[in-house]
Amino acid sequence: MHRELAHLLLFSDLGEDEILVRLAEIFRDWEAGGWDRDELVRRIYGQIKRILDLSTVCGFDQNLWHCYLTWLLVTNRNSFTQTCERVGAGDGSVNHFAKNDFAVFRRLFGFDFGPIEEDLGIDCFSTICDYRAIPKRERTYNRDVSCQIQSLCRTLENADDEEDMFRLLTDYYRRYGYGTFAMNRAFRIQRTDRGLEFLPISNIDRVVLDDLLGYEKQKEELRRNTEAFLEGKSANNVLLYGDAGTGKSTSVKALINEYYDRGLRMIEIYKHQFRDLSAVMGQIKNRNYRFIIFIDDLSFEENEVEYKFLKAVIEGGVETRPDNVLIYATSNRRHLIRETWNDRTDMEHHGDIHRSDTVEEKLSLASRFGVTINYNAPTPKEYRSIVRFLAQKQGIDMDEETLLAMANTWEVRHGGFSGRVAQQFIHYLEGLETES
Repeated sequence: MHRELAHLLLFSDLGEDEILVRLAEIFRDWEAGGWDRDELVRRIYGQIKRILDLSTVCGFDQNLWHCYLTWLLVTNRNSFTQTCERVGAGDGSVNHFAKNDFAVFRRLFGFDFGPIEEDLGIDCFSTICDYRAIPKRERTYNRDVSCQIQSLCRTLENADDEEDMFRLLTDYYRRYGYGTFAMNRAFRIQRTDRGLEFLPISNIDRVVLDDLLGYEKQKEELRRNTEAFLEGKSANNVLLYGDAGTGKSTSVKALINEYYDRGLRMIEIYKHQFRDLSAVMGQIKNRNYRFIIFIDDLSFEENEVEYKFLKAVIEGGVETRPDNVLIYATSNRRHLIRETWNDRTDMEHHGDIHRSDTVEEKLSLASRFGVTINYNAPTPKEYRSIVRFLAQKQGIDMDEETLLAMANTWEVRHGGFSGRVAQQFIHYLEGLETES
């Protein structure tokens, strides 16, 4: 194994602590002889545990060794994967080195673990190469990563040679890219000692826009702007504002499920992270994806100044916003920032109120969103329609008159008519069914 790794060129920068590198060191020591069996087995088991841990997080099954090697090929950042993501394979000389590396991985796919298992009296490699994972709920692992890696793994297993692997992998890089953005839909950011990190959000609600009853004009406007963005046409930042619980956040989250296959990715940013917005854009501006930076429940109190960072990033700073980035925000406030009568201090002798410079500064943030979409609270009739729709979708078997009477009682106790209140009511009914 260590001899195979010595022939890697483009994919050689795996890191000293990578599982494959550690295993290669173990095989080198085993071949050299003079080793302590228990110590060698302990080192092997340590790396096998890491493969099992990765497989649990990513939902791998069957041949975990092949899944791990595929995961390495997908996540490695090098000049070849970067180029393929942007323009495809092409006819460059670098393809010669790539095919050499893929030939190495193909041999690793078929690596014979029999001799070391027989010599040490272990069977861990055989076990992970024919593995039966315990069935898990989708929320306990990253379904996107699991589906992508296992699908690609099966095709690589059946590749005829390195030329076939080259074709399969370059097609993958061109379609999905490489690294964490290739396998995940949505992310949060975290500032660490190593800099800014993108943390995949694995537990994503699989809602689509059609699941949101009503608001057809709002959804159509959201679709139109997003599709123009994905097609490389002119598109605007979007502000969705209106009553609480009306589906503003759900509408934005639904976009990532509908357009993920077309290269849309989402990064959720919180208000205290606005200082990092420039750094975020610096890292994603050259990637072959379209990013929506999602800011949920955006609003500012009178003494908060974080909105100044957001204003500069959206429009008005020296560095322009990248073409592959848009900002979508939701808010209960039309103008995002709390206004007071103290802001309106310029008065004429007729008593007319004129906007002061303070008001202009605050309102200028909302004006930087080229598309504003209003979500009003549903009427009582619309609320009942939502309840009926959700009850049918969840398979709740109840007389309609009783259902709507209970829904009206629930609404009175829980804050008025909204889609959120209707959804909470349905959850309540599902809980009653579970208890019975």
